Amino acid sequence: MHPAVFQAFDRICRARGAGGAVLEIGATPTPDTLLCLPALAGAREKLGVNLDGPHQCAGFTIARGDARQLELPAARFDTILCNSVLEHDPHFWRTLAEMRRVARPGALLVIGVPAYGVPPRRRLLRGLRRLPLLGPRVESALASTPTLLPHQFPGDYYRFSAQAMREVLLEGLDAVEVDSILSPPRVIGSGVVPG
Repeated sequence: MHPAVFQAFDRICRARGAGGAVLEIGATPTPDTLLCLPALAGAREKLGVNLDGPHQCAGFTIARGDARQLELPAARFDTILCNSVLEHDPHFWRTLAEMRRVARPGALLVIGVPAYGVPPRRRLLRGLRRLPLLGPRVESALASTPTLLPHQFPGDYYRFSAQAMREVLLEGLDAVEVDSILSPPRVIGSGVVPG
């Protein structure tokens, strides 16, 4: 995980008072898994779920499980974190439904996904499109957006916009906040499950 992503999740969790029972979808047995965020140091419970579990890491368990069918009781968690998972899930809406099912009313959900971004040096490119030999190539560059290249874990199916984060991934949540970091961008959004 990029350090800027780890820091962004930590900032969001600290600002929003994350804690209690915490679930990370896609947790990894590494020091940069989201369950190791400094903001979660006081959490009373930490549990991770990943397809390749089980693992023990830093005092918490990462269970083997499919996020689309969590074998966990409803309304159990106060904080749910998910980063770099939904783009690899061909049926990500099922994972979202499970995240909401296991979230208590008032729970914080924080999600990070790869996004679309504005091509760098857009102004310079606009000036170059008048050149006869470069014009068509420049038009193509202006019409495209940089994204993270595909990376198979096991598949890589989606990229999301900030609008998709607000209107699809966090749809129906309260106090929604969305931010974009890095280039190519990552969109990180957070919201609260209605009470």
